[in-house]
Amino acid sequence: MGRGRVELKRIENKINRQVTFSKRRNGLLKKAYELSVLCDAEVALIIFSSRGKLYEFGSSGMSKTLERYQRCCFTPQDNSLERETQNWYQEVTKLKAKYEALQRTQRHLLGEELGPLNVKELQNLEKQLEGALALARQRKERELGDLNKQLKIKLEAEGQNLKTIQGLWSSGAAAETSNFPLHPSHPHPMDCDHEPVLQIGYHHFVQAEGSSVPKSMAGETNFIHGWVI
Repeated sequence: MGRGRVELKRIENKINRQVTFSKRRNGLLKKAYELSVLCDAEVALIIFSSRGKLYEFGSSGMSKTLERYQRCCFTPQDNSLERETQNWYQEVTKLKAKYEALQRTQRHLLGEELGPLNVKELQNLEKQLEGALALARQRKERELGDLNKQLKIKLEAEGQNLKTIQGLWSSGAAAETSNFPLHPSHPHPMDCDHEPVLQIGYHHFVQAEGSSVPKSMAGETNFIHGWVI
């Protein structure tokens, strides 16, 4: 029983469409490789998936084959402006494909749109995340090390300045002590020489019994002796 004819139309089921794309893509790449080997042909194949993912094969290198293609398609009689425009178009197409690929990679790194990825692609994504994390840790450790070195140098400089100021204070205090010597103090307050004392006041005179000095003299005496200089 022969195989029936398959109607060519867009597959509506997303899973079936993805499976069919993977199978036929691999078959197309295999046929391009076999054609280049068996027939010694220069083959270049470019495939963009519905999500914009790039698949390519070049038997002699994609860039070399594209340059040859441009030389064959554009004759010397063509306008130089048209050639330049075509070159710019090709360049824009390449840059757009790279930009879309970077956007997809960024979304994958953020954990988005991981459903279509196979096990190998997920493993590669995991390795990229681990490598990025290691680089971030190394950069952070290097920054912290540099900061610690700067703080250590600053602390050592501050300590040196403090020692210099303390040395200046000590030398200044020693100089003041040598210029103004202290006088020796007396060992005891009672050992000091007494200065003459001026006493002003009335001193009561008491006459002794049996004294022959008359009372009037005693009073004068009392009055005179009451002021002692």
